[in-house]
Amino acid sequence: MSIPFRALFFKRTSEPVTIDVVHEDEIYQIRLRGHPRARRYTLRIHSTTREVVLSMPPRGSVKQATEFARKHGAWIAARLQKLPKPAPFSHGTIIPLRGVDHRIEHRSGVRGTAWTEINATGENLLCVAGAEPHVPRRVRDYLKREAKADLEVASKKAAAALDVTVKRVAIRDQASRWGSCSTTGVLSYSWRLILAPSYVLEYLAAHEVAHLVEMNHSRAFWRVVARICPDMDRAKTWLDTHGTALHRYGMKDKAAR
Repeated sequence: MSIPFRALFFKRTSEPVTIDVVHEDEIYQIRLRGHPRARRYTLRIHSTTREVVLSMPPRGSVKQATEFARKHGAWIAARLQKLPKPAPFSHGTIIPLRGVDHRIEHRSGVRGTAWTEINATGENLLCVAGAEPHVPRRVRDYLKREAKADLEVASKKAAAALDVTVKRVAIRDQASRWGSCSTTGVLSYSWRLILAPSYVLEYLAAHEVAHLVEMNHSRAFWRVVARICPDMDRAKTWLDTHGTALHRYGMKDKAAR
């Protein structure tokens, strides 16, 4: 039985394929993606992950894709430079915790995991014990624990106001949404909400719990959210302005090296 050319192409390119593009002494990694309806090569940069994706038409080739990407090296570099710079979880990095800046301080000779304190000058610190290679994971684990605790409290508060039941609160690292709600009462949130001011986290909790009343984004839904969250408009404005930047924390610059 013969296999159509298109099927061969997409079978061949179904696995992730990357190419490198050099521009002004920087190397940018590009992921190739076959697209069944693409008529030409196109480049896209995901603002949250900083991943550069090149879509290929069915009859495209890696050679042609590489040539296309190299011609647009300056565009790739310019677009990435406009994005918020990555802020890896390492000693000295400033990260917002509930909207308040904290400086990560690695304390290798101290026992424990991670905790907050204020130093003699009034600076907020996020202290991390243990060996240096463990710092990123311990910071991330600490932020996830704090996010889960705050979101469980905020979700239960919103649920009580609407007389609904939340079955479970889950924490994930979602790139495309801040939260979601299942019909069974399971709420999922991005742990990055712990980096935003508390009123933003409380708004997202109210938003997802409100879906247990209205599983849509109708006018009725927004009325429900506004009823239990007076800071709704303020929080939405904050997310529109600063939300994308939250994804830079804990991120290494994978596109350029």
